[in-house]
Amino acid sequence: MPLRIFNTQTRKKEEFHPLKEGMAGVYVCGITAYDVCHVGHARSAVVFDVITRYLRYRGCEVTYVKNFTDVDDKIIERARREKAGIDAIAERYIREHDEDMEALGVARPTVAPRATEHIDGMIRLIEVLIAKGLAYAADGDVFYTVEKFPEYGKLSGRGLEDMLAGARVDVNEKKRNPLDFALWKASREGEPWWESPWGRGRPGWHLECSVMSQRYLGETFDIHGGGEDLIFPHHENEIAQSEGATGKPLARYWVHNGFVRVNSEKMSKSLGNFFTIRDILSQFHPEVLRLFMLQSHYRSPVDFSDAALSEARQGMSRFYSTLKTLKDLPGPETDASAGLAEDREPAGQIQALRERFLEAMDDDFNTARAIGHLFETVRLINASLAGKKRAVSRAVLSQAEETIREIGAVLGLFREEADAYLRLDREREAAKRGLSVERIERLIAERRAARDAKAWQRADEIRKDLASQGVILSDTHTATTWAIA
Repeated sequence: MPLRIFNTQTRKKEEFHPLKEGMAGVYVCGITAYDVCHVGHARSAVVFDVITRYLRYRGCEVTYVKNFTDVDDKIIERARREKAGIDAIAERYIREHDEDMEALGVARPTVAPRATEHIDGMIRLIEVLIAKGLAYAADGDVFYTVEKFPEYGKLSGRGLEDMLAGARVDVNEKKRNPLDFALWKASREGEPWWESPWGRGRPGWHLECSVMSQRYLGETFDIHGGGEDLIFPHHENEIAQSEGATGKPLARYWVHNGFVRVNSEKMSKSLGNFFTIRDILSQFHPEVLRLFMLQSHYRSPVDFSDAALSEARQGMSRFYSTLKTLKDLPGPETDASAGLAEDREPAGQIQALRERFLEAMDDDFNTARAIGHLFETVRLINASLAGKKRAVSRAVLSQAEETIREIGAVLGLFREEADAYLRLDREREAAKRGLSVERIERLIAERRAARDAKAWQRADEIRKDLASQGVILSDTHTATTWAIA
C-alpha cells in the first residue's frame, strides 16, 4: 500500500510521490522565541518528528528544516519588559526549546535556521516581488498586494471578500488594501534594524519562512507542515510570496496538525490556558506525553486533561510491563511451553503487527490506529502467557518483542529499559500520592513470607491494604511486582 497523505490544499488524501525518488524535503514552521514552550508546541513537534521518522523508516532520505523566529514584535516586547537585548531573549528561549525537545525525545531537524541569519535573502526576495508588481514600498514599509496574486486564498479556501469580511486587520493608511501584508517594517525607536533599499527596518514574519525554505529545500519541495492555526494567514502568505516570485508551487503537500484543547478552547498563551512542557514533565514521563498525543490522529483536536494523561501513563506501564515479561522469558531449553502445540490464530495476529502498523501509518500517518494494534498485540501476548490461550512459541514472542521495539523507534516510544522505566514510574506515582516505596516493598516481602508459610489470610490482608492505596500486585512463579493504578 503506498503512503497517502491528506493535503490541506486539495482537501483530500493523495499518494505521496516525492520530487526525487528516495528523498524528501520537509519544512515545518518553528517557534517564535519569546517564551517557554507549551503542550501545543509539543504536539506539533511530536507529530512532525513521527512523520519524519516514518519517512526514514520507509527508506526516504529526509532533509527536515524547522526554523526559529528570532526577531518579532513579541520578542521585542519581552526584551523591553526585561530590559534585555532581543538576541539574549531569543537565545534563552531557543535553548529552553531545545532542552524541552530533547526531553520529549524529538530528534533535531537536519537544519534549524534562524530568521536573522537570512536577512539578505529576504531583501532579495522583496526586490523580486516589487519588480514583478506584487509588492510596493510605502514610507519605509513594503507590502505585498494580495489582489495581484489571483490564487490568493487557495490554501485556506477563502475568497478576498470573505477574508475582508472576517478579518481583524490593523488600520494602516499606508496599505492599498487592508489585507495587504508587511514584507518589510520600517524601524521604530528602540527596535532592531537592518539596512535595506527602503531604509532601516526588519522583515515581516511571513517572509522569513519563504526565504528559509527556499534556501535549504529549493523553490519547490515535498511537505510543508505546521499547526492548523498557521493555514491563514501565515501559510497563505508564504504561498503568495514564494509562488509570486518563482511561478512554481511552493510545497506539494500541505500537512497541518490539530489543536490541543482545554475546555473546548485552543491551548494558547494569548488565552492564558496553557501548560508548559516542563510543567507536564515534572509530573509524567515524556513518553506518557508522547503516547497521549499519538493516540489521536494528528489532524484531530486533542482534549488535554490530567485524567487523559493518567490513562496514557497506565497504557505506557502496560507496554513496558509486557516488554519486561518478554525480556524475562526463559530460554528455549527451559521453556515450559516448548512442547505444546501453538495456537495459530493468536500467533498469526501477533506476527501481523508490523504489517498492520505499516497499513495504519501509510493511511495518512494514522498513529491512533497503529497504537491500537500495539495494544491488541500486547493483550494477545499477555493472554497467551497467562494460559488463557494455548501456547505461543518463544520464537513468535521474541519476534513480537523486536517488532514492538522497532515500532517504538518510529513513534519515539520504548526508549527506556523496561525495568528502569517501571521502577521510575512506581516511584514517581508513589511520591505523588504520598506513599512510601520502602513500606510497599516491605509489605510485599511480608506477604511473600506469609504465602510461603501458607498464611493465606495475612497475605490477603496485605493485598487488600495495598489495593486500597492504589497499589496493584502481580504474582508470577518467581516474584511479585507492583504498580500504581
